[in-house]
Amino acid sequence: MKNQLIECVPNYSEGRRPEVIEEIVAPFRRHPGCMLLDYRADKDHNRLVVSLAGQPGPIQDALIESSKEAISRINLEQHRGGHPRIGAVDVIPFIPIQHMDMEACVQLARRFGKRFHEETGVPVYYYEEAALRPERRGLELIRKGQFETLKTEIAQPERHPDVGEPKIHPTAGATVIGARKFLIAFNVNLGTSDLKIAREIAKAVRSSSGGLGHVKGIGLSLQERGLTQVSVNILDYEKNALYRVVELIRTEARRWGVPIVETEVYGMIPAAALLESAAYYLQLAGFEPKQVLELALLDLLAKEERG
Repeated sequence: MKNQLIECVPNYSEGRRPEVIEEIVAPFRRHPGCMLLDYRADKDHNRLVVSLAGQPGPIQDALIESSKEAISRINLEQHRGGHPRIGAVDVIPFIPIQHMDMEACVQLARRFGKRFHEETGVPVYYYEEAALRPERRGLELIRKGQFETLKTEIAQPERHPDVGEPKIHPTAGATVIGARKFLIAFNVNLGTSDLKIAREIAKAVRSSSGGLGHVKGIGLSLQERGLTQVSVNILDYEKNALYRVVELIRTEARRWGVPIVETEVYGMIPAAALLESAAYYLQLAGFEPKQVLELALLDLLAKEERG
């Protein structure tokens, strides 16, 4: 179907060399049907996050080209950064947008995983909705111990990849590919260099430690700025709103006596998620998204196109 649309958010283990970042991103600029929405590199994380939207075919072709560039230029034996990783191309999620349901994205992810391995030689793990084993739904479980641990543990049956031999690529590691709902990558930067505080706050926030449901979080150091960060993924913003996450982090930070310096949205975010939080902080009564001029105009244009 020609008007099938997906989002894809590949993450690469490179955030410090501008020339390498541009080579990785370049294929997404030249493939018709693949739209480069955003890309952000973080030096402390040493990580590149790219946001794409478009048709499944062109996105997959561009991903293969981009991945080959990354694999040829990134050596995980030399890579150091704050963000967990097991691969030069660390994770590739597919997200349904239009005329694609989740099951279609699952099948897409599994087909692409086989193609990815055939063309790059990098072993593949499937996660989230595309997982072949229940214990592999969570990305953090697949990445446990990171590249350094997986080098030896990949030979153990419980850590065998889903695609490829139980042997890690010597410099590019392994890649995690899957299908999931839209998530919000959100960072809260704290006015302290004490990493223990960021980790304790992340522990209080994330669902796996008894915090908020549908929320993941880790504490990271921002050494260049003398700050620390609570890096959060909100897996379902309709079930736990952005403002609720911020307020819990603010409460925990106050308990430790540290301020919130700033927050960051990393990559794309649905308008509804921002509007819900804006309505909360402005105490807007009965506010609805259709009151936003641009959204109302887009809705009218869509109705006109449908005839």
